[in-house]
Amino acid sequence: MGHYVNFKEELQQRTDYAEEVIRRWLPEERGFSKTMAQAMNYSMCAGGKRLRPILLLETLRLFGGDEKLAEPFMAGIEMIHTHSLIHDDLPAIDNDDYRRGRLTTHKVYGEAMGVLSGVTLLNYAYETMFRAFELTDDKDRVIRAVRIMAEKTGIYGMLGGQSVDVENDGKPLEKDLLDYIYEHKTSALIEASMMAGAVLAGADEEQTSMIEQAASDIGLAFQIQDDILDVTSTSQELGKPVHSDEKNNKVTYVTLFGVQKASEQVRELSEKALAVLDRLYNKNEFLTELVMEMATRRK
Repeated sequence: MGHYVNFKEELQQRTDYAEEVIRRWLPEERGFSKTMAQAMNYSMCAGGKRLRPILLLETLRLFGGDEKLAEPFMAGIEMIHTHSLIHDDLPAIDNDDYRRGRLTTHKVYGEAMGVLSGVTLLNYAYETMFRAFELTDDKDRVIRAVRIMAEKTGIYGMLGGQSVDVENDGKPLEKDLLDYIYEHKTSALIEASMMAGAVLAGADEEQTSMIEQAASDIGLAFQIQDDILDVTSTSQELGKPVHSDEKNNKVTYVTLFGVQKASEQVRELSEKALAVLDRLYNKNEFLTELVMEMATRRK
């Protein structure tokens, strides 16, 4: 990875830190509702790349924000993301038995608890993010960050993308519809992470919208790379079944354009995102490397 010799080490440090933050903000497993908390924590502690919390923190660092303030949002975005995975895996949607190399939530706790723990995680994300009010006198930043999270998660964001994806499952899609799904299903939460980090650190509107633009391209590149890996990787390397897109008759960038063209798109989108970040006065070298890594990753 070029000049950033210890990128892998640096990433590992940040992943460990994100992991520690996430675990600190999880619900306690006690009382009558303890099974629910266990189901929530089972899926929250299943590993994963923790990219969204890391992107949030690194964008906050880019603008020189207070890192303590990032914590409830780092935990919150991962809760929102994980809730979407639990629900994605349900029999009613993708019917997947394995994720991140182990049984999915509904396989362990049953379908009803899968539905409930997903919804509860989504709500707990907001309970957690609202606790940021205790950490700062700048209430306005917190309000703006929570609002971004809410909008990017809801009908005009990730969940809207999920619904359009489910509705068109197995149908032939045009590129514009596929782009809509990717922009909402994947980019929206990457945008939420980076924009929230920026806003919490005091970035102005122009800076925040540049971050949104970069994050949108990063998210799309990330999702297309996902399509490519589904075809070119092995189950072992990926930690989840490969060729699942094909099995589910899913239209992806690879089915539309083939691996090579899809790879070119990934490169173009990443370069576009890096060019936007480059126009910012502030710099965060690790963030730049991370964006490149996301587009060239093998899992």
